[in-house]
Amino acid sequence: MERLEQMAEFFAARVDMYDEHMINDVEGCKEGYKKMAGFVPEDCNRLLDLGCGTGLELEGIFRKLPEVSVTGVDLCQEMLCKLNEKYSEKNISLICDDYFTADFGKGFDCAVSFQTMHHFKKDKKLELYRKIYNALTDEGVYIECDYMVESEEEENRWFAENERLRKEQGIGEDEFFHYDTPCTIENQIALLKTSGFSEVEKVMRIENTTMLVARKV
Repeated sequence: MERLEQMAEFFAARVDMYDEHMINDVEGCKEGYKKMAGFVPEDCNRLLDLGCGTGLELEGIFRKLPEVSVTGVDLCQEMLCKLNEKYSEKNISLICDDYFTADFGKGFDCAVSFQTMHHFKKDKKLELYRKIYNALTDEGVYIECDYMVESEEEENRWFAENERLRKEQGIGEDEFFHYDTPCTIENQIALLKTSGFSEVEKVMRIENTTMLVARKV
C-alpha cells in the first residue's frame, strides 16, 4: 500500500534534488518559471509567494524587479534555508507555516504560487483563495502555475484515491500529507471567481502544467 508522507517531511527528504527535478523532469515548469515573471505587474512593490520552496520562480521576478519586497510561505524549513542561501541579499521575509494559519498580512500588489495548490481539497482551496484575495490591494493580481487535468473523471479519481488512502492510514482531514489532487482548469477558474476574482485567464498550458492569472478588477 502506498504510504502517504507528511508534507514537510516529503519535501525535506527531496530538497537536494528538488530544483533539478522541477526544471528537467516536470513538463512545463522550466517554461513556467520564466513566464510567471512576465505577469507580475511592473509597479509591484510587495509580492506574496505561497509555497515558495527553494525560490525557483523568484529568479525571473528578481531579474525584472530587483528591489521587490517578498514574503514567502512554506511548510518546509529545509526548502526555506535553500531559498535564503540563494537570495540572502534580497528583501525577503520567510514564514515556515501552512497557508491557512499563517498571518502573512495584507497590502500585496501580487501573489504567486507554483505547483502547490494541487495538494488541497476544493473547500480548502476556496478558503485559501479568499484569504489571498483579501491580502491583495484593490488592483492586485494572483498568478498560479499548477498541475491541472482535462476531465472531471480524472479529477474525481485523484480525489477519491486520496480519500481512500487517508482513511486507510488514519490521516485526519486537516493534516498536511503529500498527495496530488489536481482539479480541471474549469473548476480551478470557478473556485477563483467564487472567491471574488472578477477576471481569470489561462495564459499557459504545457502538458498538465497550467498558468492562470486572476485579477480583482
